[in-house]
Amino acid sequence: MWMRVVLALLAGAVLAGCGGADDTGEVRIGMLDNVFTRDVTRVPAGTDVVFRNQGKTVHNAVAVDGSWSTADSYGADVLPADASATITVDEPGVYRYYCTLHGTRDGDGMYATLVVGDVAYTGDPDTEPQPATPSASGVTRRVPGQHATIQEAVDAAAPGDLVLVGPGVYREEVKVDTPSLVLRGTDRNRVVIDGEFERANAVSVTADGVAVENLTVRNARLNGVFWTGVTGYRASAVTSVNNEVYGIYAFDSVDGLFEDSWASGSADAGFYIGQCDPCDAVIRNVVAERNALGYSGTNASGNLHIVSSTWRHNVAGIVPNTLDTELLPPAERVDIVGNLVHGNGVDDVPTLEIEWPSYGAGIIAAGANDLRIARNRVVGNALHGILVTPNLSDHLWIASGNEVRDNVVEDSGRADLALSGPAGAGNCFAGNTADRTVPPALQTFQPCDGPRLPWRWDLSTAANNLGYVAEASRGLAPDNPPREQPPPPPQPQLAGGAAAPVRPAVDVYATVDLDLAAVRLPAPPTDPPHHAPEVLVSGLPLLATGFWSVLFGLYAYLLPFVLLAAWVALALWDLARREDLSRTTTIVWVAVVLLVPFAGVVMYLAVRATLPGWYRATVVGGGIAAYLLVLAVAAVVGGIA
Repeated sequence: MWMRVVLALLAGAVLAGCGGADDTGEVRIGMLDNVFTRDVTRVPAGTDVVFRNQGKTVHNAVAVDGSWSTADSYGADVLPADASATITVDEPGVYRYYCTLHGTRDGDGMYATLVVGDVAYTGDPDTEPQPATPSASGVTRRVPGQHATIQEAVDAAAPGDLVLVGPGVYREEVKVDTPSLVLRGTDRNRVVIDGEFERANAVSVTADGVAVENLTVRNARLNGVFWTGVTGYRASAVTSVNNEVYGIYAFDSVDGLFEDSWASGSADAGFYIGQCDPCDAVIRNVVAERNALGYSGTNASGNLHIVSSTWRHNVAGIVPNTLDTELLPPAERVDIVGNLVHGNGVDDVPTLEIEWPSYGAGIIAAGANDLRIARNRVVGNALHGILVTPNLSDHLWIASGNEVRDNVVEDSGRADLALSGPAGAGNCFAGNTADRTVPPALQTFQPCDGPRLPWRWDLSTAANNLGYVAEASRGLAPDNPPREQPPPPPQPQLAGGAAAPVRPAVDVYATVDLDLAAVRLPAPPTDPPHHAPEVLVSGLPLLATGFWSVLFGLYAYLLPFVLLAAWVALALWDLARREDLSRTTTIVWVAVVLLVPFAGVVMYLAVRATLPGWYRATVVGGGIAAYLLVLAVAAVVGGIA
């Protein structure tokens, strides 16, 4: 593992070919105390499904029909904390499973569903799947007037019904498996579904075409509103506050819209769309504040547009990314247009270990391809305004083909624009208002029109980022519980309020009125962030980092150049005192030493220098060995390996 880290730093674009995943991939399902992290998970036949115990007590996962169990691969009846087990199901079907310690085979407690292959699925195993309908039924089910709880109204509803919820705090988890339902509050700020940090989700949706509108979700152990495995979803005028993992979340789902909503206090992301291609989804007019990530989109690709929204005071703002922990890598073809992104890089908000390395960035293309990042105003972010960078997961994912154009980026701590290496082909920067770039003159050498240098990216950024990975792995990332984040101010109501037309979330993407060409650069923030510029040593930040980032940044990035300088000086000294070489031969070797980076001087010292062999081996081989040894030890101790 440590060698992959070293190669990621030193091998450049050579590793781009290692980024592919196999046909079936891998999906991970977490176990918390005492819930699975997804009610429903859909996977292709033959996919490896990894169960990881993220709780503090022991758990397991056992198929109700007895066809598989985590004990099959782990070799013990239960998984202790942090342990994982992998199962693979080749036969298509619907598999109910449960934890034998904290659930029942009848569906109570810690219980969930795995859907394998292209099979019909309904939440009730004894019921035929109900199709989504684009039309409202005309039936309104009122809470608490007709039904005592929201769940009671949802269970009684038919496709196309409106569940209309009056003011109050509803201490329940709402599970929706009826398609084309519209769940609406009469008052966005006074209709509250409260998980009390006991229940997994405030609202969990496993049916097509469901819309959630005009209410607040808070204090869930996992997610505020969660769609999984559906076609058609919509969140309109929803406020998500202090839900521990995600605020408003769509996984393995397509044809969706998040609009006019707020998310804060989530330790992963305020808004999330993941594992879809094409996603056919739009995020517009939302605010993400005081989350780890404002937006995260793992392996979300195609017809995905993030527009006209505000992303502020998060660990990082907008982060489309590629990981091996979900299907459909890499993330590709996303439009990020007309957003206001400011003040990201705070450390007093909740964050998970995996999110901390994104610290301080406004917009990151993390191992993502063919993104269009245009006409955004990106102001006052602690490290980077807009960063294009590789992402290290089980594979090293290289960012390629990303177009960064016509943005206004200013007051960034390290760089307004940055291209971190190793990077793939086609990344370009043009028309941006930016003072400082890494590498320097990025827009000159990597323009969107005309010739580009074949290698014009910066390795110090990747080296510094590995330090953040190590910090997180060593438990040095901030630990701020979501329940301690402040509530937002009152939020505006759904247009039309309780009497708005009832619109199931069917054919959402086709009916969204979105003209990307008409999306304009937003105005500056009314409270622009101000911070001291970063203290940089050879381009590496020192103030906004800790020991591990300094170690990886300075050592991994700078030491090779120190070694190169020493080797070149030694080779030139040796050439200067030699009388056995002709003038022409000497000139040729000087050119090789100076013009062929690293390889030229190593070749001379290895085969032509007159220095003793033991000395040459010590200087060259010993220098390389010492460098790799320190990196390997740092990677292991820092938790990267």
